[in-house]
Amino acid sequence: MKFRSLSQKIWVLACFFAFSIGASGQRSGSAAPRQEKLLNGLQVFMRSDPTATDVKISIRVHSGAAFDPQGKEGVMQLLADNIFPTPESMSFYSEDLGGGVEVITTYDFIQVNASAKPSEFVRLVETLAQDISTPTIDKETTASLKKALLEKLTMLEKDPVYISNQAAARRLFGTFPYGRPQMGSVESIQRIDFADLQFARDRFLTADNATVAITGNFQSDLGFRAVRRYFGAWLKSDKRVPSTFRQPDDPDASAIVLMIDGVPHTSVFGLRGLSKSDPDYFVSLLLEKILNSRLQKGEPKAEAVFSAHTLPGMIRLRAATLSPTIFAKITNEEFSIARTKLDEIAKTCEQGSNCFARTEMDAWLDTATYGKPTADAKTLQNVTLADVQRVADRLSKNPMATVVINPPPSKP
Repeated sequence: MKFRSLSQKIWVLACFFAFSIGASGQRSGSAAPRQEKLLNGLQVFMRSDPTATDVKISIRVHSGAAFDPQGKEGVMQLLADNIFPTPESMSFYSEDLGGGVEVITTYDFIQVNASAKPSEFVRLVETLAQDISTPTIDKETTASLKKALLEKLTMLEKDPVYISNQAAARRLFGTFPYGRPQMGSVESIQRIDFADLQFARDRFLTADNATVAITGNFQSDLGFRAVRRYFGAWLKSDKRVPSTFRQPDDPDASAIVLMIDGVPHTSVFGLRGLSKSDPDYFVSLLLEKILNSRLQKGEPKAEAVFSAHTLPGMIRLRAATLSPTIFAKITNEEFSIARTKLDEIAKTCEQGSNCFARTEMDAWLDTATYGKPTADAKTLQNVTLADVQRVADRLSKNPMATVVINPPPSKP
């Protein structure tokens, strides 16, 4: 990256000198977390750790695919792709800064995770601020991003598992955001143009709709000065009005039958689940393990998947048949086995959207998104068998959507 002015070069050198002095003067061990809020509304969380070998920055925009316009699903995915539209824009983080970068898009948020060597901390902050706060959106780039996404979706929409999962979600939620594909469809992507991305950028990609979390080997005061300098000019959107979603009606009780060649008979059953902020969310993770074990006793490829979002998500049960006792009384043995499985995950899993043993950065970001941190491994110790049974009884009363997948009838 080229520095834009002599004054900027001087400021960066001064910051590097301050970093060197601050890092050498800090005592070992992590400092207490620091929380700030810029005048543009950007929330900032920081914890410095002089023993770390790198610096990590996560920037979360608290609007995801749930905010796609109906009929133009995929806008938020393309907006996220537009942050780093070329391989070269991402390789800078590894080749020049000694770290890496990734973008995660969900129904709830767009998140950029980046890292760098401690000596490149200021450049990391500067580069991220430029890439996220002022992304260039034009016809040519949008066309290129659409082409790449269409290639992915063309392959994905041939996958029988994806087809049946989307059919179950659509049956359960209708036109509610969770009933629409997170990345869009081949049909919806073709309706999107660069003006749609510009509108989404101006509405959602704003400082007052984002949170920055920083951890690693950096000096706290330097960190805040760098964030204030480079992110301080990020515009806020005072005119942004949060969308509200009409809750979906109960699903049609009749089953959808799909004929898919080369696929054995199976079914997908969908029920309304819990939200990430629900007090019982963490309890449901234990229930998910228990239902998985029950389904797989007679059918190894069966599965239970719980998806939670800002609003109540979906419980997806995939099996050839579904026993009416799937939510029956839970035994002590089932409860103990499920807890052991989650304990093992807590010891081995790393940061990721499907891992409940989240990092401190995730807890900060989730608090900003959902109003509370997602549960961590410690919460598991307070869950009882009675808690899991209560949640099972609660969820079993929810209406169910059913999709049946059969191979086409044999030709005479």
